[in-house]
Amino acid sequence: MRKTRAGVQSLQRFTLEDLAPFTKEGTFAADASRDFHLFYVGRDDVHGILKYLLARATTSLYLNMFGYDDEELNQECMRCACDSSITTVITLDKSQSGGKHEKAILDSDLAKDPVAFNTHVVLGQSATHQISHTKGGVLDGRVGFEGSTNWSASGEGTFVVKGQPGGPRYKAQNNTLAVFTDPDTIARFTAELVAEHLAARAGGQARKRARVRS
Repeated sequence: MRKTRAGVQSLQRFTLEDLAPFTKEGTFAADASRDFHLFYVGRDDVHGILKYLLARATTSLYLNMFGYDDEELNQECMRCACDSSITTVITLDKSQSGGKHEKAILDSDLAKDPVAFNTHVVLGQSATHQISHTKGGVLDGRVGFEGSTNWSASGEGTFVVKGQPGGPRYKAQNNTLAVFTDPDTIARFTAELVAEHLAARAGGQARKRARVRS
């Protein structure tokens, strides 16, 4: 994996095979797809996969996440938001943002860099005022991920000991994470993430105007 400035590794030569060590088997089958792989919480190290990918984002991050309770992953997202050379678009569900843990993470982000937070992060709803339930993103225009995995200890099954699920307080929901690299899906999903972000931001602005009028 090629390294960029300050030792940050890049996704420019990423292949799905790079994620094989995070699986229970430690390898993929000979006939596994080269542009799509499905991982399983409680069986594979899904938290490790997400951290590996996010830590290598160097040009762009498009994300919509329903359930945002992971400090390590948030750190990588805010690294992108605070770096003017990385295009960063983050959408979070408004109803989830009031939860104790998520609120604490977001309040901390806002306090550390209010300009970056307010520029790149929006808390909102879908275009039809429903929850924003997407759980995925696109990194550097090279790799995307999506699935039922929310960012929490049980959502990701984060307690992994020596490459195997388990350990004190270990909990794992039945969740999946698909990682894909085919250009058509990457392009279409990026466009959808931008549309969801704009809808969430527009809804927030409409609510502000309504409060002012009242």
